[in-house]
Amino acid sequence: MHQSWQSGCAEAARLLAGARKAVALTGAGVSVPSGIPDFRSPGGLWTRFDPMRVATARALKHDPEAVWEFMAAAMDLFGQARPNPAHLALAELERRGLLAGIVTQNIDGLHQAAGSRSVVEFHGSAERFSCLGCGQAQPRAAMPGLLARGVPPRCPGCGGVVRPDVVFFGEGIPMDAVLGSEELVAGADLALIVGTSGEVAPANAIPLRVVRAGGKVVEVNLGHTAYGNVSDVRLDAPAEEVLPRILELLPKSRGTGQGRAGGMALSSSEDLG
Repeated sequence: MHQSWQSGCAEAARLLAGARKAVALTGAGVSVPSGIPDFRSPGGLWTRFDPMRVATARALKHDPEAVWEFMAAAMDLFGQARPNPAHLALAELERRGLLAGIVTQNIDGLHQAAGSRSVVEFHGSAERFSCLGCGQAQPRAAMPGLLARGVPPRCPGCGGVVRPDVVFFGEGIPMDAVLGSEELVAGADLALIVGTSGEVAPANAIPLRVVRAGGKVVEVNLGHTAYGNVSDVRLDAPAEEVLPRILELLPKSRGTGQGRAGGMALSSSEDLG
């Protein structure tokens, strides 16, 4: 690791260790090492699909077959992916009481697979599905069978079209995600930004709330982002290398722990809208 990374990791670890309550905001970049390209990047799904045809509320109503052709490709990507060291490090930070939780723009479920417990899925999840007609939830395990019967998949109960519980372009953020993120960020004095350029609203404003409250920002991102003027520590390096290094510099546990806030809640995996 380059020496500038070493010094930056040490400062990031110092800030994390001293924070009363740290929260993380993650985006597509954290899942790229798991084999899920940023939807917008070369090789991403938006090079194969027009998001305005397959990822809008209007498309879901008027052309659900196209939506589900896209969703099948996305689910195949997500199904092959496994948590990488960045996901695992974030889960370990929470376990040690050094991170209150994560607000993620990703829909791939990899934070939970890594062991993170307090995760607000701001743009929904490709692991959950429900009927547009009757609202009945459909488990992920049922989807291969429903898709085998036809596209789009239909509800066994009422015959309505089944949709993924993700936020499409033109749809609002689910209220449980809004409230969950507000609860999690309340009182936070450190924001850890990982793998998001800060271009997608309203999630991009979460670190700014911490700054306005007098808190600090640690950013782990490759390349230019919208957070350059607010980051106290910026590590322009791969998250899957940086976060494990920061862990090495931190105590194994915090006696009192940080506050924990629950929450449920699309680009990778990050956002559809």
